[in-house]
Amino acid sequence: MEPREKLSGLARERGSSLAALSRMLGRNASYLQQYITKGSPRKLEEIDRRRLAQFFGIREAELGGPEEISSTLPADWVEVPRLPLEASAGPGAVGAAEIPFDAFRFSRRWLREQGLEQGMLSSIRVIGDSMEPLLRDGDEILVDRTPRAFREGVHVVRLGEALHVKLLQAVPPGGMRLISKNPAYEPVEVPMADVDVVGRVVWKGGRL
Repeated sequence: MEPREKLSGLARERGSSLAALSRMLGRNASYLQQYITKGSPRKLEEIDRRRLAQFFGIREAELGGPEEISSTLPADWVEVPRLPLEASAGPGAVGAAEIPFDAFRFSRRWLREQGLEQGMLSSIRVIGDSMEPLLRDGDEILVDRTPRAFREGVHVVRLGEALHVKLLQAVPPGGMRLISKNPAYEPVEVPMADVDVVGRVVWKGGRL
């Protein structure tokens, strides 16, 4: 399949607008629309192609990149990007650019058993102590961004420009309670409209 057609189809399947994907790349909102419909640019920049391939969980070759002659990654393992972001278990962390700097490898079978899709996952670091002992300062968490009906659990949320990791509870009417596992921190209630739920925390890793 031609790369432009492939990208257009992936965006439709995922429900992602081309403008949003362009902004994710740090580009003008019309960047990918022009690439697909007008052929400008003629081909994607390598860094843009890699970021999109990681987002959708596909090979770069499907978006016009070179075919890999060999792969050091077995077919039953996949890479999940590590982002240079920190979710605060405390006062709030301001996120950096969402460009992967590394990756974790997970069993494809394990992800499938957990109902997780590679392209909707990313890993970020926890800072602060408000979620101890569940999550400790320096832990890495796997965040599932798949759109789902809300249910109580540990999520990464954005309040303004700051990222937090908290236990979320819906509070009628129209509110959200952000709960810390550390009893030294009181729960906080905010209007649901003020909370951008980035994704659900589905795995953690860290030093003992």
